Amino acid sequence: MFAGLASHPWAYPALETVHVVGIALLFGGLLVFELRLLGLARALELRALARLVLPLALLGFGLCALTGLAMFATQPQELLANPAFRLKLLLLMLAGGNAAWFHARGGLALADRPARVQGLLSLGFWLAVIICGRWIAYV
Repeated sequence: MFAGLASHPWAYPALETVHVVGIALLFGGLLVFELRLLGLARALELRALARLVLPLALLGFGLCALTGLAMFATQPQELLANPAFRLKLLLLMLAGGNAAWFHARGGLALADRPARVQGLLSLGFWLAVIICGRWIAYV
């Protein structure tokens, strides 16, 4: 089933398109949230902004996870041998761990210095994930 995706004239490009839309939702939502956490647009209440943008970011993550798994299934051996792909997986785990730690320690309510550091880490991890995703085709 998945092997046919790679050779179908529009299936794989459609998966890539949905993956990019997922990236836009994920990173766009996180960027707005993290910038507010870092002190920009202080007139916006952080919790209200989180209720707006974090569900969109989660939707984007879900789209990326589903399409990413489908694309992975078309060529698992090649991707597992690719250093950019392996680094992307590591960065995804770090980004997820950072997000879990942020929420477990109540970072949304605290919005303290450690929460701001975690916000910067989040942006860095996700930017690196995006960069590694692009590099997969060239490594």
